[in-house]
Amino acid sequence: MTAIRVLVVDDSVVVRRLVTDALSADPAIEVVGTAPNGKVALSRVEEHGPDLVTMDIEMPVMDGIETVRALRKAGHRMPIIMFSTLTERGAATTLDALAAGASDYVTKPSNTGSLAASMDEVSRQLIPRIKALVAPRARVAPIPTQVSRTAGRVTLRAESPAASVRALLIGSSTGGPEALSQVFSGFSRPLPVPILMVQHMPPVFTAQLAARLDRLGPTKVVEAKGGERPQPGHAYIAPGNFHMVLQRTVGFAIELNQDPPVSYTRPSVDVLFRSAVAAYGGALLALVLTGMGADGRTGCQDLVAAGGTVYVQDEATSVVWGMPGAVAQAGLAHRVLPIAEVAGAVSRRLVASVAGGGAWR
Repeated sequence: MTAIRVLVVDDSVVVRRLVTDALSADPAIEVVGTAPNGKVALSRVEEHGPDLVTMDIEMPVMDGIETVRALRKAGHRMPIIMFSTLTERGAATTLDALAAGASDYVTKPSNTGSLAASMDEVSRQLIPRIKALVAPRARVAPIPTQVSRTAGRVTLRAESPAASVRALLIGSSTGGPEALSQVFSGFSRPLPVPILMVQHMPPVFTAQLAARLDRLGPTKVVEAKGGERPQPGHAYIAPGNFHMVLQRTVGFAIELNQDPPVSYTRPSVDVLFRSAVAAYGGALLALVLTGMGADGRTGCQDLVAAGGTVYVQDEATSVVWGMPGAVAQAGLAHRVLPIAEVAGAVSRRLVASVAGGGAWR
């Protein structure tokens, strides 16, 4: 098996060594070179042809965002993982890097107490992402989105467009910020239902993401604080490190908790989806977008069993077809859509629901 070839770019000698040692400990990964800034990185990419690049954001001469733009402009399509700090500024610049064409990000180790602990943290964050982003994809044949049909390993479910929808649920992870940006910028008017969503991100990052999505279209997007009553035309994103659930009291209310991780994550898509089914029954439309792992599959099982509808992003436009692929391959998807078609499909589905006598008429 050929090792994954990685270029490490960081202005800190200590960080370059730390990342190199952490990655080199895995036999499936080979560090083919390092660079102290973006300008040098551009020449090293041409020299080594890496399968993936890890990139610091703040560097002299040419910073990480400029370098990402230059690589993409030159036609390089290899995945790029940014190194970020867990601060408001770090979150903002990381989202800028993702918008420029970076594939994913990790946060730099902090307060780990030792070099060994820092290496463990780098390994835990980086290695699974590298393998997910570079692993060969098992391509699925194009799938019609209007009818139920088996294509490759995917079976589409029959959809009832006029069925009632009381909320839109969204789950995403790796590649999710840019996928969400395309979805929210594609809405031409506020939706007639509330939107509840989980994006796998640490604290601080989710607030920055909500603020960016809020500027893209007619939907009011906020990071949930707990206690909100979901309103049509509003979107609520789970804050980093908190599960978000719906509680049925007098009406419905958002609650946050720090119960144990589910599907290895907190917040978890499964937790949100299951709580929404308990609150709304099957009157739900769910979107599962690009991301590593299988978070959301179990929640979609409950949702489909209750009579809800599930759309997933297709493999060709996903950064990683883990989460949407897990749902589709389990036979739980009603549609498999390119990201550019998601906003239109959701809008039409909700219009049909309202016209057919569904919720929020």
